[in-house]
Amino acid sequence: MPKDTLNLYLAAPRGFCAGVDRAVKIVELALQKWGAPVYVRHEIVHNKFVVDGLRDLGAIFVESLDDCPTDRPVVFSAHGVPKSVPTEAARREMVYVDATCPLVSKVHIEAERHSANGLQMIMIGHAGHPETVGTMGQLPPEEVLLVETAADVASLKVRDPKKLAFITQTTLSVDDTADIVSALQARFPQIVGPHKEDICYATTNRQSAVKVIAKNIDALLVIGAPNSSNSKRLVEVGKAAGCKYAQLVQRATDIDWRALHGIGAVGITAGASAPEMLIDEVLNAFAERFDLTVKNIETAKENVEFKVPRILRESV
Repeated sequence: MPKDTLNLYLAAPRGFCAGVDRAVKIVELALQKWGAPVYVRHEIVHNKFVVDGLRDLGAIFVESLDDCPTDRPVVFSAHGVPKSVPTEAARREMVYVDATCPLVSKVHIEAERHSANGLQMIMIGHAGHPETVGTMGQLPPEEVLLVETAADVASLKVRDPKKLAFITQTTLSVDDTADIVSALQARFPQIVGPHKEDICYATTNRQSAVKVIAKNIDALLVIGAPNSSNSKRLVEVGKAAGCKYAQLVQRATDIDWRALHGIGAVGITAGASAPEMLIDEVLNAFAERFDLTVKNIETAKENVEFKVPRILRESV
């Protein structure tokens, strides 16, 4: 039987960002340098396929330093950790490598600088997300207040409304964050913002690409993990841009083909922690079922690259 025709809009940029690429390389290089096992505090990035692949190489993923022996190296995830974690690792004389994304580290430095200038911090982020926990953990608890929505701003109890600054999680929805910032500025006119937006270039670029393809598609598939903040935001951006059907799938086997029956145009993108291999897998699954016309829609070029820590650039 002849296949149904389908227009496939492939968003670009998509998939791995520089921070994720660096973090994965750090674990791979640590395994090469010290051999297995290498311990990793929290999933190095939020993607089961990536984590399982590194586990197969000898990485052991844990949620606490208490689960790590002192005679094996430990890597801190790309999301960042509270300041107490490396302090404790140093106290225990552990070898550790920090894989925190440099753009997250920039927010950490920003928070410390504002605090040193006497400003109380307001963090825009998702409660419990490891990046939010890590960023808030750079300062004493009373120095950082968390807001998740614009509605949260009204109930904030601050020390001094004239001495405030805000920072954000790097993987948020650009549009939702703008609404929260507007609410903060309306209530606290003297609040200080970052010199450059905290939401990272990769998050912004992937959301912008989805907005561009949304006007041409009936359905959007976002390849990413259910615990990936930036991937979930892409689904939300697609829905807000008018996609009647927008779903997060971890890989091709998760696609609900019945939901796509009769649809003429589908968009595909991937969160910043989803490898290209999973994107290829999804494209192949579509090619098996449809007579495809693939349109690659590129809205930005990314040439960012971050160096791995010096300890891994040195010979064994």
